[in-house]
Amino acid sequence: MKKITAPLTGKQIRSLKAGELVFLSGIIYTARDQAHLRLKRDIGKNRKTPLDLKGQVIYYCGPTPSGKRAIGSCGPTTSGRMDGSTPQMLEAGVRGLIGKGRRSEPVRKAIKKHGAVYFLAPAGAGAYISGCVIDSRAVAYEELGPEAVYRLEVRDLPLIVGIDYGGKDLYSRSI
Repeated sequence: MKKITAPLTGKQIRSLKAGELVFLSGIIYTARDQAHLRLKRDIGKNRKTPLDLKGQVIYYCGPTPSGKRAIGSCGPTTSGRMDGSTPQMLEAGVRGLIGKGRRSEPVRKAIKKHGAVYFLAPAGAGAYISGCVIDSRAVAYEELGPEAVYRLEVRDLPLIVGIDYGGKDLYSRSI
């Protein structure tokens, strides 16, 4: 398995191929439906977003409160729900996306256009994934609770490259 670090570099992204297994370490941000709507609104109005999106990895996740760990369960949510906002997020500089499930054709095209990558996180493994989180804190839209944007520091988060920078899609028969 390849080890990569976030924020992602162009060189890292170009080295990844659809279907490849990776361990991701570094800083990533959670964002679900409501956070995406607010970020998309700010981007559309040329307003400063509450975090610099350039080079960042967004994890489609709504973490739960923790007990003794840095975070509670934090499994992936269905990525397609964010497809309406994803092209704008990629245009604003996001370079990595983490979730589960297929992506729409406009998202696949935007991933290729902006040189990004879509990772698949293991579904149903929220408790396991939480063990990969070293630190967690809300950094934007805290009033949204679990839908707030959280900054996560992760170590060896296991992922599969779902769509690579060239547009090859694990769900497609063409890889």
